[in-house]
Amino acid sequence: MADKSVIASIEARVGRLIEDHRRLRGLCAELTAQCEALRSEKRSLEERVRGLDAEVARMQLAEGLAGGSGNRDKARARVNRLMREVDKCIALLERSDLGPVPENEA
Repeated sequence: MADKSVIASIEARVGRLIEDHRRLRGLCAELTAQCEALRSEKRSLEERVRGLDAEVARMQLAEGLAGGSGNRDKARARVNRLMREVDKCIALLERSDLGPVPENEA
């Protein structure tokens, strides 16, 4: 009789463990899906932030070029930086006409 109660107790515990396992697997799947949805939303919001940052930079440049005193120096510095970048590109193109550019200089 004692053996039957021990076996019944073990069966009950195993049954609870199996049920807990099933419940936790379902919860894990649900949380994984939620995590993926949040990651997707985060990527979307990060892209939006980058786009808005670029728009703010363009607006500041336009305001600076239009004569706004606060952004005038920033606009001038950005235009100068862009001009230097264009000059570097032109120099690289001119060098590429002469032959291949060494990898450490490209």
